[in-house]
Amino acid sequence: MNIKNVTELGLKELFSLRSDPVLIFLIIYIFSIAVYAVANGVDYDVNNAAVAVVDEDRSALSRNISAALLPPQFKTPVEIAASDIEEKLDKGEYLFIVSFPPRFEKDVLAGRQPEVQVLVDATAIAQAGNGANYIQQIIQREAIDALSPGTQLDDLLPVKTRIRKLFNPNSSSVWFNSLMQVINSITILGVILTGAALIREREHGTVEHLLVMPVTPAEIMLAKIWANSLVILVASVLSLQLVVKLWLDVPVQGSLLLYIFACVLYLFSVTSLGIMLGILTNSMAQFALLLIPIVIIMYLLSGGTTPQESMPVFLQRVMMFSPSTHFVTLAQNILYRGAGLESIWQELVILAGIGAVFYSIALAKFRKAIVTMG
Repeated sequence: MNIKNVTELGLKELFSLRSDPVLIFLIIYIFSIAVYAVANGVDYDVNNAAVAVVDEDRSALSRNISAALLPPQFKTPVEIAASDIEEKLDKGEYLFIVSFPPRFEKDVLAGRQPEVQVLVDATAIAQAGNGANYIQQIIQREAIDALSPGTQLDDLLPVKTRIRKLFNPNSSSVWFNSLMQVINSITILGVILTGAALIREREHGTVEHLLVMPVTPAEIMLAKIWANSLVILVASVLSLQLVVKLWLDVPVQGSLLLYIFACVLYLFSVTSLGIMLGILTNSMAQFALLLIPIVIIMYLLSGGTTPQESMPVFLQRVMMFSPSTHFVTLAQNILYRGAGLESIWQELVILAGIGAVFYSIALAKFRKAIVTMG
């Protein structure tokens, strides 16, 4: 292994990237505008939900409940007729429809426990569940206030619960989405840049030039890995500092150096994977088609979108072989919880092991491909 060869070949990769304005724009966009757009655009909270009211009672209590459905969670409720309920839900005009029966207030005051029907369009899963809970709390609060003015709902419960939310006290989706988007961008670019670099050299015929040089397949691979990893690492750190912390005002906990170390191990894995995919395909179109399902699976099943514990046991075990699963855990522990090396060293060892396996497989296939081309 000649370090000088690896260094010079890596510099060649950087110069090649510099001459590709499309890739440079992609890197800048995905770590800046894309992070900001996803952080603010993907919202799991209930915001501006459309609500309709069917008021067959027209009492003070039903009006008070309707008036309590306030922004920013809900839009101003719109009164509709009972005969329009099915049509409005089918057209998707309202996420919630609250229906008050006749004699609603009288039955509440008489202690008869009348039923208020809340119809929910559950196609918006997160908003539907959270919004239904909010509406239920509002109805209960206003009903208790009508029965006993000034009484709070908590005063009637046998136990008072005090909830402390750690690491994201306001349950802000911006905090979660921004950091997860940076992690997902590292995955996507780590695979794309190395695989595209290999295919580009094959299409331009520069691989044949490398075959006549005194370099080994391992040196060629390592050069592509360190050069592309360096670009992604620098871009991700700048994104954390400038976009996430400064622009979005998201507090980032933990050691930045520890995050960089974990990111280097992860990039070693995904760039090796990118080279492997580049070897298995013969054109950029084939590479893109093979890339899409792999990146989607790594993204959706890594634990960054939904908790690993909610997945089937079989999938959990399979995804333990994916580097993205361990990097998401590491990044969340470091950046969200401020974890130290003593808490995450096992994940680091596993990530390094997966990277070594990916690199070995990619190197073996690369050597075989070079022999075939030679």
